Amino acid sequence: MKVDVLNLDGKKSEQIELPIIFNTEISHSLIHQSYIKLESHGFQKHSTHPTAGQDVVADSNDPPTGRGIARIARMKGGGGGRQGQAGEVAGTRGGRQAHRPYANKVIYKKINKKENKLALCSAIAATTSKELIQARGHKTDGIESFPIIVSDDIENIQNTKKMIQVLDNLKITQDVRRLDKRKKRTGKVALRGRTSKIGKSALFVVSNNEKISKACSGIPGIDTCSAKDLSVLDVAPGGNLIRLTAFSKKAIEEISQIKSNHLELMVTLQ
Repeated sequence: MKVDVLNLDGKKSEQIELPIIFNTEISHSLIHQSYIKLESHGFQKHSTHPTAGQDVVADSNDPPTGRGIARIARMKGGGGGRQGQAGEVAGTRGGRQAHRPYANKVIYKKINKKENKLALCSAIAATTSKELIQARGHKTDGIESFPIIVSDDIENIQNTKKMIQVLDNLKITQDVRRLDKRKKRTGKVALRGRTSKIGKSALFVVSNNEKISKACSGIPGIDTCSAKDLSVLDVAPGGNLIRLTAFSKKAIEEISQIKSNHLELMVTLQ
């Protein structure tokens, strides 16, 4: 499949043939499963102090019957204070948690290498579908071909003002403005100062993102990623297909180097 290559003015400069990866079968379940497992790799473990709520002297009656009071552990000592009050055990004031979180709990979900690679290839192939991109909520009016492929000059942009002009030429600005209509969040998060949540707009996949990442850092919703670090987390945020993605010509060449026997077999069997 041939796709137009656009220059920074948004005009067609040439056509290139997309690599075999873009013919991979699109699997919603595989991409979602891969996203869930990869997301767990960034989770932070939580726990409590091992003796939290138990650093007190409290015992239940021995024998526990015949006292006319509940059998729960009570504070020892004298002179008032918390003497005689229930404590230490779960369900009491200042007591331990019944089922506290443990830091040694395994929250890292494993994923097969071939499965992860196939999910990535499937997500890359989904970037050619205008219907899936629009179904995720992206604005694509006026964009003729998918995925958006831009000349390598875009990798040298390091000025935000110039990057905004390029977004206008590529007709991506309409998707950035879509994020302005997001409703403010309410509830506990609002009390903590997190009333707004930045959404996801276009993703630029380039060969080297050192310069362009500086230009895009001030534009809400626009992200950049190098082709060698591309992941399902970037292309399908939330496990939902599929993000509006723009590739540089060099990035397409690097993506074409992804090789695997099962991938070529699946493509040729279609």
